[in-house]
Amino acid sequence: MRKHLLVSLAIGATLMALVGCTSTASAPAESSTTIDPPAFAQFPSYTDVTTQKGVEYTANEHLDACQPQKAASAERAAVIVVHGGTWRRGNKADASYAEICQWLAHAGFVAFDLDYRLAPEHPFPAGFDDVRASVRWIRSHATKYDVDPARIGAFGGSAGGSLVSLLGTYGSGSITSGSRVAAVVELSGPANLTSTGAEEKSFIPDQLQYLHCGSLTSCPAAKAASPLFHVDPSDPPFFVAHSLEERIPLSQSDDFVKALRTNAVRTTFVTVRGDLHSVAMLSPKLRKLILTFLQSNLA
Repeated sequence: MRKHLLVSLAIGATLMALVGCTSTASAPAESSTTIDPPAFAQFPSYTDVTTQKGVEYTANEHLDACQPQKAASAERAAVIVVHGGTWRRGNKADASYAEICQWLAHAGFVAFDLDYRLAPEHPFPAGFDDVRASVRWIRSHATKYDVDPARIGAFGGSAGGSLVSLLGTYGSGSITSGSRVAAVVELSGPANLTSTGAEEKSFIPDQLQYLHCGSLTSCPAAKAASPLFHVDPSDPPFFVAHSLEERIPLSQSDDFVKALRTNAVRTTFVTVRGDLHSVAMLSPKLRKLILTFLQSNLA
C-alpha cells in the first residue's frame, strides 16, 4: 500500500496541474491522478431543476427524472443514477443520490435516479436486469424527455458502481442502442465478486446474499456479476474513482482499470486520499473532473 500511495502521489503531482486548471477541456483518453477528499459532506440545492418523481419504468420499479428548467434547444444527453447499499438496501430517495440527480440536471443533463430490486429477496441478476431495463425505457421515452437516445451515460456508487460497471461492460458492439451506454462513472464499485477478488471480510455476507450463494468458492453467479470478466474493446469510456484507504480494497479498481486499458477502453482513474467511500468522495474537485468526463464523452 505504501508503494502504491507513493506512486499515486507522484503521478498526482504531475497531473493535478493539468486537470485542475480548466473545466471545459476534453478529458484525456488515459489519465490517472490523486486528489484530496472533501472537507465535509455537501448537499447543494438547485433552483433551476425540475424533478418528476415516481415514474414507473418497469412493472414494479420507479425512477425520478431530473431535468433543467430551461427549455431544450436540442436533444440533451441523459445519465442514469444508481444508488449503493450493498445491493440489499437504499433507494432513489437517499439524500446523496437525489442531490446527484439534481446536480447532473443543473449541469445540463437529463438525469434518472433509479430504484431497483434488492437482495436477498431478489438476488442477482434481478437488480441488474432493472438497470438494463431503465436504459431501454429511456430510449423508448427519449422524445418526452428531450433526450438523445444515442447519448446515455451511467453514474453509480458502491454497489451502484458495480452495477453501472457491469452495465458498461456487459455485451458488445454499439454503445448507442439497446441497454448499452456511452459513458460510465463509477465510484468504489467492486469489480471482481469471485473468490479471487480482494474483499473486506465483513462485506462478504452481503455479497453472498446478492449472489444467492453459500460460498464464493462455489458460486457460478459471482463471475457473471463481475464487471472485470466482461471487459472488451467495444466498451464505453470509463471514469473510475476510489479512496486509497477505504473499505472496498483499492485492488478492485486497480485490476478493473488495468483490464479496461488492456482492452483499449478509454479510462480516467482518480484516487482520493483517505478512507471516504463512494459518493462521500464527491469534493468540488472530483465533481469537476466527472462533469468534464461526461461532457466530453456524451457530447
